[in-house]
Amino acid sequence: MGRLFGTDGVRGVANADLTAELALGLSVAAAHVLAEAGTFEGHRPVAVVGRDPRASGEFLEAAVVAGLASAGVDVVRVGVLPTPAVAHLTGTFDADLGVMLSASHNPMPDNGIKFFARGGHKLADELEDRIEQTYQAHRTGEPWERPTGAGVGRVTVHDEGFDSYVAHLVGVLPNRLDGLKVVIDGAHGAAARVSPEAFARAGAEVVTIGTAPDGLNINDGCGSTHLSLLRAAVVEHGADLGVAHDGDADRCLAVDAEGNEVDGDQILAVLALGMREAGALRKNTVVATVMSNLGFKLAMEREGIDFVQTAVGDRYVLEEMKAHGFALGGEQSGHVIVLDHATTGDGTLTGLMLAARVAATGRSLADLAGVMERLPQILINVPDVDKSRVATSPELTHAVAEAERDLGSTGRVLLRPSGTEPLVRVMVEAADIEQARAVAERLADVVKSALG
Repeated sequence: MGRLFGTDGVRGVANADLTAELALGLSVAAAHVLAEAGTFEGHRPVAVVGRDPRASGEFLEAAVVAGLASAGVDVVRVGVLPTPAVAHLTGTFDADLGVMLSASHNPMPDNGIKFFARGGHKLADELEDRIEQTYQAHRTGEPWERPTGAGVGRVTVHDEGFDSYVAHLVGVLPNRLDGLKVVIDGAHGAAARVSPEAFARAGAEVVTIGTAPDGLNINDGCGSTHLSLLRAAVVEHGADLGVAHDGDADRCLAVDAEGNEVDGDQILAVLALGMREAGALRKNTVVATVMSNLGFKLAMEREGIDFVQTAVGDRYVLEEMKAHGFALGGEQSGHVIVLDHATTGDGTLTGLMLAARVAATGRSLADLAGVMERLPQILINVPDVDKSRVATSPELTHAVAEAERDLGSTGRVLLRPSGTEPLVRVMVEAADIEQARAVAERLADVVKSALG
């Protein structure tokens, strides 16, 4: 069995890769590891458990709750809520652990388990490793120590999480959204109720699509990975903007009044300028990943805002922000972290803050997003190669250096081994798309010959 934990919890096809037995076992292991680490010392442990609307979340939630309670942890079930809501409630309850069942933007048959530490922060890598090791050790061998009698965990249902989370979102906005018409695509996911309610309470006129989850239709042709429905709805309703979430609502992409996409890089740029104006952009710095468009970096340099890059993955963005006290970071995919108000990417909060900037300035979203020009970006996946030699191949090093000379200061090359597949991703940006495509195809050929 390969490593269970990826960069965002444990994911797989529900009832095939991610079974009830695995969910229960990991939950028991998490309880034991945290107890050994002293997290539960001096009090009765508490965990918050939530999920997105996937059908498989129903039995997986039952397995997680059973595992935690059997290990002596009191469980608070908060039902269907976004991932950032579960993180927020973990902090609100001062719980020892939070658990979210979701596979984010993945198709409906998939599901996942994500653990949060006290305060709603992502669990540290070393604790995830210990949970996995403990689970594997007990899976076929040593039996668990089990509490009995009054020592077993109790399970309660908390129905007020929806209202308290929405109130938190609206309460941190710098201004209201009165006068704006906003289309919201909830991806038939965890934000289907939360996002429209938050925008309406903030004063916006709300039009909804993708807000009727039935357990089977999550991310199905809608949401942040399928923007065509949102584009059409924004234009049809004459809206000022549209926002789209993924299944667990930790990300947000947007559409301007003309139906043009506004991606995570552009959203970051708009929020960075607004936060600097408000004195909230700590250390005048924004954090993004190596996959951010070069146009974002150039825009930040032009605006006098410092830019720090991390590896791909919102957990690495968050680690950098926490380590250095930065307030804003995110990814091109729409994971945006506003650390003063959330401990993880929060799609609803991101959409609200973007709309608040439109309302406060009286400018269109297209105008605000125009602070950066997205340079053409070509991505080619090269399969069936030895990805471990990307950094050590002399032939590849020479080809990359040559490509970078050809592109100059307005172009960029990135070669990145896939974290999950035997392939190498070749990404090239340039001011001219044909140049970007030609350079990318040339590099892809070198990758095949050098690493094949």
